[in-house]
Amino acid sequence: MASEYTTSEYIKHHLTNATMCSTDNGIAFNKACSDAGFWAWHVDTLAWSIGLGLLFLIIFRSVASKATTGVPGKMQAFVELVVEFVDDNVKSTFHGKSALIAPLALTIFVWVLLMNLMDLVPVDLIPWVSGLIGQAAFGMDPHDVYNKAVPTTDLNLTFALASGVFILILFYSIKMKGIGGFAKELTMQPFGHPVFIPVNFILETVTLLARPLSLALRLFGNLYASELIFILIATIGYFQLPLHFMWAVFHILVLPLQAFIFMMLTIVYLSLACEEH
Repeated sequence: MASEYTTSEYIKHHLTNATMCSTDNGIAFNKACSDAGFWAWHVDTLAWSIGLGLLFLIIFRSVASKATTGVPGKMQAFVELVVEFVDDNVKSTFHGKSALIAPLALTIFVWVLLMNLMDLVPVDLIPWVSGLIGQAAFGMDPHDVYNKAVPTTDLNLTFALASGVFILILFYSIKMKGIGGFAKELTMQPFGHPVFIPVNFILETVTLLARPLSLALRLFGNLYASELIFILIATIGYFQLPLHFMWAVFHILVLPLQAFIFMMLTIVYLSLACEEH
């Protein structure tokens, strides 16, 4: 597929999201949405993330409904291993009391991991299949069909996940400390004198906002760089296979690590939100 484009066109094509927007002439897609601004939907990110989320629910629900107290099957053993791993990390890190944190941590870890694992799919496969479908079903030029299959390489997705965590941080901060306690935390730390309230507020607000920013940018940056390297490897022709294999083997460790870091930072931030200072 790389031979059909120049190197820059190839890279740009594989890093472009399938976009849908509303225009004066109705619903439009891709190039027609170049000026749509904020109100453009990345339909590939939405489809892959929702689909992988449903896959997670179906698999875990199926295993839970068929679970036995005897010798577990391989799938049940694997799911139990994941659940125990997440539960141990929550118990050792989260110092508050909430029935939400463990299920939230499990959902984040497995969902982000599944989205990250899409990075191991050959970079040409999904765009090529999408191009064939677009050409056969809709008469489109395959070069104008986009399908970016790694949702975590889309900053919109990572910011959406981080925003959900940020809302929970605010919720638990107010729930545990009250509005007055939360306001006091923002205005009377780290310097406990009324004179320093403006300074304290700026410092604490920056610290608070840095948490979702760090979550979103860390996950996006690592996965985007990883996907870009896979794409660059694909441009070198016949020598790509050994390099692709080595990079993929390396990412068998990196991709779960990024999901684990996102989960752990979420637990830590929520634990901090529940603590009294």
